[in-house]
Amino acid sequence: MSHLIEIRDLKKIYAQGEEPVHALDGVSIDIDEGEFVAIMGASGSGKSTMLNILGCLDTPTSGSYMLDGLEVAARSRKELAVIRNKKLGFVFQNFNLLPRTSAIEQVELPDLYMGRLTRRERRKRALMLLERVGLGGRGTHKPSELSGGQQQRVAIARALMNEPPVLFADEPTGNLDTKSSIEIMNLFTELSNEGITIVMVTHEDDIAAYAKRRIVMRDGKVMTDDKADGGKRKTTEEVAELVRKALA
Repeated sequence: MSHLIEIRDLKKIYAQGEEPVHALDGVSIDIDEGEFVAIMGASGSGKSTMLNILGCLDTPTSGSYMLDGLEVAARSRKELAVIRNKKLGFVFQNFNLLPRTSAIEQVELPDLYMGRLTRRERRKRALMLLERVGLGGRGTHKPSELSGGQQQRVAIARALMNEPPVLFADEPTGNLDTKSSIEIMNLFTELSNEGITIVMVTHEDDIAAYAKRRIVMRDGKVMTDDKADGGKRKTTEEVAELVRKALA
């Protein structure tokens, strides 16, 4: 069976001074359709570099990266931009919403670049996605009129606009309070249960506990890849112990 994501011996080396920095040092993993994966690790572990390469925001120094059956490791920037728009959705810590643009127009943006739908179809899908994330009555609101949790919901709806096979989330609760964080993670859980693949970077044990699989990185390598107990979600305490052992 083919995997949605397959990376083999992935390396990313930065030249800094006399000693090169191995941000990724021979990483090989597979991610299947519908998985909810948390990538964890301390600052400098390589988790953000991993997400940037998986999200086609950066290219590896060497190695292979297959995304939905397509080799993308050596693609040009222009080709990577097309792949991102067609196949990937992104949710960032800082929301990345346009300050003067309404929620529904924010959600429509990915299809404006792609041009897949008619104007009426695009508006209909955007409304449906806002309803899906619990913001059906907030379509005309600008970011300044929404709470942080609501802004992140708009960002999630936008990420889903082009029906990407995988959704990448970079510290998606980093700027949210506890209540909003729980709401966002419950939404991610629902999307995962519906079959959407989610790859999330986080340094928080309680957030990683929502994922069914946890990959812990250190010094550019995978220390543990935990998919035990039939993929059941672990408690925060179990995830914290997993990370502690991996980084010991």
